[in-house]
Amino acid sequence: MAALRVMARLGPVRLTLADVAREIGLSPATLVQRFGSKRGLLLAVAASGTEGIETCFDMVRAAHRSPLAALIAAATEMSRMATSPEELANHLAFLQIDLSDPDFHRHTLDMSRRTNAGYRAFLDEAVSAGELVPCDTARLARAVSAIAGGSLIGWAIFREGTAEAFVRADLDTLLEPYTRPPKKLGRRK
Repeated sequence: MAALRVMARLGPVRLTLADVAREIGLSPATLVQRFGSKRGLLLAVAASGTEGIETCFDMVRAAHRSPLAALIAAATEMSRMATSPEELANHLAFLQIDLSDPDFHRHTLDMSRRTNAGYRAFLDEAVSAGELVPCDTARLARAVSAIAGGSLIGWAIFREGTAEAFVRADLDTLLEPYTRPPKKLGRRK
């Protein structure tokens, strides 16, 4: 978590073991002993993101009675990690490493597959609960993932409102054609 906080501030290129050590009150030598190098630390960060996906989805599911609300909460979670366009740029610099280095890409691919599976599970639950019309939830999960990530970049460019609100508005637009109107209660006579 300390490495993530430092990376959000400095980016993966400028981040040093000394910066991370200072963040948590350890010596850089302790981090070298534990991770071997800055690359080892960053790989551990990438692995920890993958390992926490199911836990994140479980927490979101427990916090929301509605599967559709849980989906929106899960899909906007990433927007809470970037509190400024500069922080988002630093996270995107890490994504550049994820896409170009096979050791990092392995973790990113696994995390993306697990994320899409989590989105699909929420969508399946929303269809079963009558919140969404029957649809191809695998394709819709991919679209949710694309909107969540792409909207974050849009927010950093347009800088309108909060990242979470920006992403949520785009998710609402995506999901609107699939959403069933709430059932109206009949009048009492």
